[in-house]
Amino acid sequence: MHCPSSSSSDGLYVALLSIHGLIRGKNLELGRDADTGGQTLYVVELAQALASLPQVRRVDLITRKVEDAAVDADYAESVEVLSKRLRIVRIQGGPSGYIPKEQLWDHLDGFADNLVTWFQRQNKFPDLLHSHYADAGYVGSRLASMLGLPLIHTGHSLGRVKRSRFLAGGLSTEQIEARFNISRRIEAEELTLATAQRIITSTSQEIQEQYALYDHYQPEKMCVIPPGTNLDQFQPSDGGEQTSALFRELTRHLREPDKPIILALSRPDRRKNIAALVEAYGQSSRLQELANLMIIAGNREDIDDLDEGAQEVFHELLVAIDRFDLYGKVALPKQHRRDQVPMIYRIAAASGGVFVNPALTEPFGLTLIEAAATGLPIVATEDGGPRDILGNCRNGILINPLEPSTIRDALLRLLEDPALWRRSRERGLAGVREHYSWDAHARRYQTMVEPIIHCSDVLPRPLLERRRGLYSDRAIVSDLDQNLLGDDQSLQRLLGVLRHHRTTTKFIIATGRRFDSALKLMKQHRMPEPDVLITSSGTEIYHAPELAADIAWARHIDHLWTPHKVRRVLDDVPGLVRQPKLEQSRFKLSYFIDPRRIEMEEIKRLLHQEELSVHAQTAFGQFLDILPLRASKGLALRYVADRMGIALNSVFVAGGSGADEDMMRGNTLAAVVANRHHEELSQLLEVERVYFARRPYAEGILEALEFYDFFNSCRDPREPRPPDMSA
Repeated sequence: MHCPSSSSSDGLYVALLSIHGLIRGKNLELGRDADTGGQTLYVVELAQALASLPQVRRVDLITRKVEDAAVDADYAESVEVLSKRLRIVRIQGGPSGYIPKEQLWDHLDGFADNLVTWFQRQNKFPDLLHSHYADAGYVGSRLASMLGLPLIHTGHSLGRVKRSRFLAGGLSTEQIEARFNISRRIEAEELTLATAQRIITSTSQEIQEQYALYDHYQPEKMCVIPPGTNLDQFQPSDGGEQTSALFRELTRHLREPDKPIILALSRPDRRKNIAALVEAYGQSSRLQELANLMIIAGNREDIDDLDEGAQEVFHELLVAIDRFDLYGKVALPKQHRRDQVPMIYRIAAASGGVFVNPALTEPFGLTLIEAAATGLPIVATEDGGPRDILGNCRNGILINPLEPSTIRDALLRLLEDPALWRRSRERGLAGVREHYSWDAHARRYQTMVEPIIHCSDVLPRPLLERRRGLYSDRAIVSDLDQNLLGDDQSLQRLLGVLRHHRTTTKFIIATGRRFDSALKLMKQHRMPEPDVLITSSGTEIYHAPELAADIAWARHIDHLWTPHKVRRVLDDVPGLVRQPKLEQSRFKLSYFIDPRRIEMEEIKRLLHQEELSVHAQTAFGQFLDILPLRASKGLALRYVADRMGIALNSVFVAGGSGADEDMMRGNTLAAVVANRHHEELSQLLEVERVYFARRPYAEGILEALEFYDFFNSCRDPREPRPPDMSA
């Protein structure tokens, strides 16, 4: 590696690489397209912050030159000078016109060669390369190898994670490949991880949950430096906010608008868990006495015009408001502009309020930083980025998002203790400046890179092996109850095995429980988030890392689904009692069944008589689920395996009840653990490719994995081996 002897004596020369999108020093066209968004703003603000450091001599932000009548002429300038120390340099790469990042891959080698030529012509080489996103990572890796320069990388998003989101959005593996060139992106990311001296991430969770999916995962090379926040935009309240027109508009439906405001601000997404906040507020007369609740959940004209997920969220909110009779206490404004968000935070802060983020999972938590910068104390989910933010700022309380009582208790602590509220406010204001300003980011950045540049901090590079294929080629699937759960010691051993094989093996949980109930149980038993979570008996599918709902599956199973007709047929049948509301979901009607009073065949006859296209199943002898005809755990599993490109004979299934039977029949490798032998799955004794373990719970799963030699030959040893065609 190149070690500069004198090049850094008069200050550092840093080259930032951000190739795609439209980048310029002013009037950024944020949101113009998918390539001109948060990353372009990030790199421009990072460049400005680094150029302001006295130890930095020059910063070049290097991007692609674009000569295209469809975009502004600014993007065709070879060099744009922003200050004495900062400029944007545009290098030719590929066609002259503007093209999306997915079409850049064939042109990146030429871009890299042109950039080397540009460095040679100016006869000055940077002390450090810092690449942003996979395309720049590829170019940075090439330059680091050619010129012997140290490389720092920021991924912004990752291909393996993005692929899961595309699958959740209903795209097939083939469509994802054709549209996004995802395999080339992942290969570029693997090369970058192998080459870079350091990887900068926003949170520790990003390291543990996202980069860990890569073969060249080296956590010792990764450094958490959160992005800076524009503190000129997000400032403390000045006391005049409550006389503003915006305050009057936001609070016009509140009976006592001058009370403190409990503020939540997020997209209307089920993962944001806003309904749990309404429930916590509705169940506490003391909270209602102390404060109003304001929920800013995107913009809407008509709820019926929103996508199905958002409609479901608003339905839950409105039902909860009605159930707890919160009229006049909850504000749910229909419209707001992005430039009004800082003022909304200040209005809540001036009222003596609290900001709440009750999300089920929160990878970073930018809203927490924005709220803290305006003087709002925080109540936030303990999952993900908020742990880092509250650990740094000490300006609020972490809660369990699955337990509304923890939200209530945290809010009461802050609202009933003025001294704690003031301490939290002051700590937040100070903490944001210390940890989340661009100045703080630049100083931490400098501290990290200087030893690398001077070759005093060279990490050993362990030998790492690449997997045979680009993606996981097998999967382990299990129910929760009576399978994974029952013996915590063996569960932790199994989880250790899953972590060890994480890059080759997908972990899938398939349960009859609702989404929130399953998450609560997993949290209680310290279980990691699975790659795929199938809930409500196969009617809902969620993909990691943000547990995004699979939209295409929901559309697929909605065919001929008429739950109101099912209720009309079954609600008054002797021997059937509808389960509590918490166990019902959009595509699942659940009943308690008394088999002494009614048999399953009679239930099916009643449904068939009314020409209802449904799937009926029982579990543990006492639970009856009615699902759409196209839905079951087995059908959901086959859909997921097909989307992921995993062959069914490389899928291991551990079942726990009759509802798991269709997952276990067919070409999967299946197992029944010992504690389930003589119950609903005993009829599988004569079925091939089903192993009956001698041990119970997770210990039985480990036994079955060993029986199938799952991580190596991955086959049923009772079946004859295929003939050796090479003989």
